Parts: sequence; structure tokens; C-alpha cells
Amino acid sequence: MATAYWTDETRAEPNGFWNSGHRPTLLAAFLYFDLAFMVWVLLGPLAPEIARTLALTPAEKGLMVAVPTLAGAVLRVVNGLLVDRIGPKRSGAISQIVVIAGLFTAWALGVSSFAGTLALGVVLGFAGASFAIALPLASRWYPPEHQGKAMGLAGMGNSGTVLAALFAPALAKLFGWNAVLGLACIPLALVFVAYMVMAKDAPNAPAPKSFAQYLSPLKSADAWWLMGFYAVTFGGFVGLAASLPIYFTDRFGLTTIQAGYCTAACVFAGSLVRPMGGALADAVGGVKTLTGVFVLGAMALAGVSMAGTIAAALALFVVAMLALGAGNGAVFHLVPQRFAAEIGVMTGLVGMAGGIGGFYLASSLGLARQWTGSFAPGFLIFAGLALVALAGLMLVKGRWRRNWGAVAGVRI
Repeated sequence: MATAYWTDETRAEPNGFWNSGHRPTLLAAFLYFDLAFMVWVLLGPLAPEIARTLALTPAEKGLMVAVPTLAGAVLRVVNGLLVDRIGPKRSGAISQIVVIAGLFTAWALGVSSFAGTLALGVVLGFAGASFAIALPLASRWYPPEHQGKAMGLAGMGNSGTVLAALFAPALAKLFGWNAVLGLACIPLALVFVAYMVMAKDAPNAPAPKSFAQYLSPLKSADAWWLMGFYAVTFGGFVGLAASLPIYFTDRFGLTTIQAGYCTAACVFAGSLVRPMGGALADAVGGVKTLTGVFVLGAMALAGVSMAGTIAAALALFVVAMLALGAGNGAVFHLVPQRFAAEIGVMTGLVGMAGGIGGFYLASSLGLARQWTGSFAPGFLIFAGLALVALAGLMLVKGRWRRNWGAVAGVRI
């Protein structure tokens, strides 16, 4: 069984969640994750304005909002390795400095070409890679029976996507979309200061490993299954968060501000239920939770492909985001049960898979729109991927319950 990262000294009440870890670090992880996610998807709410200014095609718009997710996916592996080497707090500080410096430079110099938006997307990928830092920063403080709640609360920082959807379009209308890049540096800098004051690395972190040892979890089929499941749950969440402003403006002719409000409602639903999904998985098991997630998510996305009104589409997107958000929490109930000693690198690997799923969904929706004149094929294919994930879950659930059953008090 993998070694734990907490000690009896860190817990006043072994069975009490709030007393079982380090609350300032949990809050710091949430704030860092929240603001990082806000800027990670920033190009989504700004996409309609940027596309008009730079005369982008639907495929270019899709690629523009998808690049940050792909860059974030790759960099999550780097950050996962860095977390296990120098610790999550210092890794997070480095990443935040890179993002703030990149956004400030983009604002000062201006972004005037499609290539420039792609370069900016790579910089924003560092914000998306915060996932591989914020989650182990919080997770290492908490025992197995509270992993779902701890990872869910820290991971609820994906609610930052709500902030981007709510405020970016209005600020762009007032000051221009390029100015939004500079304005974003203000809250990022404030959170950086709070992070440096509150965050603390957990005791008994694993000793540094060789590069080959870092990637050893990939020898396990369980790692690939968890990566695949997260590619659907988180990939669906972040892919929709980045693409919905484009969808609502193109499909129903909404203004950028109206599209931002609709997107915010959908994203808020998915963010809100992430800790609930983790808590539900703690209570009934990650497998049961994910089963419902994949069924409900597939049905909702298939329904979106046929939605003829804004009300129907919005309702179905909310249902889809509720399912996918709960699924994100459920997957990260399972990850630390199976890979507690490799939580840093596994968070990076699983997070990478989620980013790749988001890149696929966002870019495929743009291509579907350009090639067929409709977003429907993109939604239908992703609904099919959810059903494939469900079939895979049915294949592994028996083995997982037998092999992980030795973890006392934890439902798989």
C-alpha cells in the first residue's frame, strides 16, 4: 500500500474533515486554481471580439480557444514532475510568475495576428497547468477518507471560468479586448501574494525520484483508465467552457455579453458540483458516481445536438456540466486511493489527459461548424466517447473493488 503524507500531528480529530488537514493551504490552493482557471479560458469569452478584429474562420476560432487547453495538458506533466521534485508551493509560485509576466507582455505589446493568439494560448497553458500543482498541494495534507472532499474543494477553483465568462465580455466592450489581458494581472498579483503567505507544503512528502520512476505509473493499466475517464469528464467541462461563448453567438446570435452570462450559468453548475461529486464518491464509491456521470453526460450532449431553442440548449448544457463537474470530483476520489505515493505525477498525467480531451472538443466543434455548418457532429461524437468510457468502467470496476478493497473505510 502506498505511504501517506499526513501525520497524527496534523489532525486534531481523525474523523473530522476540517481538522484533518491544513485549512490555509486548502484555501490557497483554491484561490490559485480559481484565478489560474479564470485566465486559462480567457480567450473563450473574448473569442467573438477577437475573431471579428482578426477576421478568423470558425476553425481558427476553435483552434484559438483550444490551444490553451493543449498547452496546459502538456505542461501539467511538467508541473507534476516539478511538484515531486521541488514541492507544490514553489512550483506554484514559478507558474504564477510566468502567467502574470506573459499576460502583461501581451497587453503591453498587443496581439494583432492569429499567430499571436496562439502564442498567447501557450502562455495561458501555464495557468491551466496549475491543476497539477494546486491539487497535490491540498491533497497531501488529507487522509484517504477525506480525499474526495479535499480534492473537490481545491478543484472547485475551476469556478474561475465563471469569472472569465461574466466579466471579460463586459470589460472588453468598455476598454477593448486587449486591455482585458492587462486588467487580469491585477487579481492574479493579489492572489500570488496571498498564496505565498498561506500555502505550506505538507510534511512527509515523497523523496525525489528519477525521471523513469516518475513515469512508472504509466506501466499500470489503472493509470490509463483514470486518464481516459478524466479526458471525458474534465475534457468535456473545459472544452465547453472555452467553446460556449462561440456557440451561443454563432448558433443563436447572442451578443458577447449575453453569451457570457449563458456560459457562466453552465460553468457555474459544473464548478459547484465538483466537491459534491467528490463527497458523493467518498460516500457511495467513485465507480457508482462515474456510472451516472457518463450516462447523464452522454444523454445531455446528444440532446444539445438537436436543441432548436436557446432555452433547450441552455438547460441541456447545465445538465451536462452538472454531470461532468461531478465526474471530475469522482475521478479524483479514485486517483489518490490507487496512486497515493505518486499523487504529484499522477495529478499531472490525469490532468494532461483532461486537457487533451478539452482540446479535442473545442477544436472539433470549430471544425464541425466550418465543414458541416453545424456544431451538432462535434457534440454527438463526444457523447459517444462518454459511452465508450462507461463501457471501460464496467470492465474494470470489479478488479478495482477487489484490489483496492484493503483501504479501510474507502468505497471504490
